[in-house]
Amino acid sequence: MTDVQTALQGLELNEERFVGLLRNLIGEVEHLQNTGVGTAYVPQEDLAIKHCLEVLAPHRKENGGPLEIEHVTYTEGRGNLIIKYPGTGSAEDVLSFVGSHLDVVPANPDAWEVDPFSLTVDGDKLFGRGTTDCLGHVALMTTLFSQLAELKPKLKTSLTCVFIASEEANGPGIGVDGVVENGELDHCKSGPVVWVDCADSQPCIGTAGAITWDLKCQGHRFHSGLPHKGINAIELAMEATTKLQQEFYTKFPPCDLEKEYKFITSSTMKPTQIRCAPGGLNQIPPDATVSGDIRLTPFYDVEEVKSFLEQTVEEMNKKVGELPTRGPWSKFIIDDPKNPSGGEKIVGKLSIEWGEHLLTGIACDLTSPAFTKMCDSIQEVKGKAEPYSLTGSLPLVHDLKSAGFDIQLIGFGLMSTYHADDEHCLLSDMKDAASILAKLIKKFH
Repeated sequence: MTDVQTALQGLELNEERFVGLLRNLIGEVEHLQNTGVGTAYVPQEDLAIKHCLEVLAPHRKENGGPLEIEHVTYTEGRGNLIIKYPGTGSAEDVLSFVGSHLDVVPANPDAWEVDPFSLTVDGDKLFGRGTTDCLGHVALMTTLFSQLAELKPKLKTSLTCVFIASEEANGPGIGVDGVVENGELDHCKSGPVVWVDCADSQPCIGTAGAITWDLKCQGHRFHSGLPHKGINAIELAMEATTKLQQEFYTKFPPCDLEKEYKFITSSTMKPTQIRCAPGGLNQIPPDATVSGDIRLTPFYDVEEVKSFLEQTVEEMNKKVGELPTRGPWSKFIIDDPKNPSGGEKIVGKLSIEWGEHLLTGIACDLTSPAFTKMCDSIQEVKGKAEPYSLTGSLPLVHDLKSAGFDIQLIGFGLMSTYHADDEHCLLSDMKDAASILAKLIKKFH
């Protein structure tokens, strides 16, 4: 075994190995795109795992090396990879790196200046879908663990690395949720879990929840030349959406903790799509649906938000005739055009439904020794540590924190290229990342 201090002090990223592995991973990206089960893009994460296993093979326990490796699969072709470097300490002496995922968001080659499905090296820039999110981290951690296996430092702390499937879109039980449910991360609970899926080489100390919603608005179709005999579902949708947003921002305003955690924005509720019944431009539309999302900072409760907005919609239904209208002939309660003198009324109706995509935000424990050690490691390499929060979302981290895991967040790609055309990371950042992680491991020894 190599002296720990010497080994970790001199641990620098093996650039050739890292770039070679990343090239192979990006070469599989066309089959790693993910828009969800049952959609056009369903990834085969095992294609990426294959290349990681090739790098790690000489260092597996069964081949005489120190690494314990488990390929965990709950859906054919869509595996998760668990890598362990055993330490000499007790079960409480553990440090885990979790969250780097094997799937990517889709890429449109026509919108890229380079091929998104192959690695392009331009000086310090490494282009390709997944270089920042998150195959660059997969290549980084695989390379780092292979180098540790070669150096064989006798660490007190056991190290675990977990690559997960199905992060970018729905796939219940396939990825980290399945890994947790089946107890594969139980041994990580006694020590910090560093979630490696952020960007800009600084600690991310807070993320937001993500709640998708559909506001369904029912009106009444009629000729647009006789607007008083129809209920315009689009106008109803516009007024109801405005009311919902006003009530949301009154009930869930910016708070002091958001400033403390350096959130870039406070909680938001916004429409992002609208659709209505097909018809001519000379017809009042009978129904419309406004869809959007809520980004909720972790200082507000998701269920409270949902309950409040459901109640708000219910109150609007009771007083739909009191909602503002567009012009003197736009109404949300009308006489039945088929029997205008019969006293029957047609009433516009609203309902709100919640999408499957529901994530809860996280506020990391800033008093954790792991947070302090991570900041110190970053400062030693980068010159300064600047924690930040953002209203992006991560899967399951809130559930893990609620279950007692000490979750800390970091990543080493570029926020400016996250999910973007011409996505890239910097080789220099990944080299710094290896140094940061080596220093962090050293501080836990």
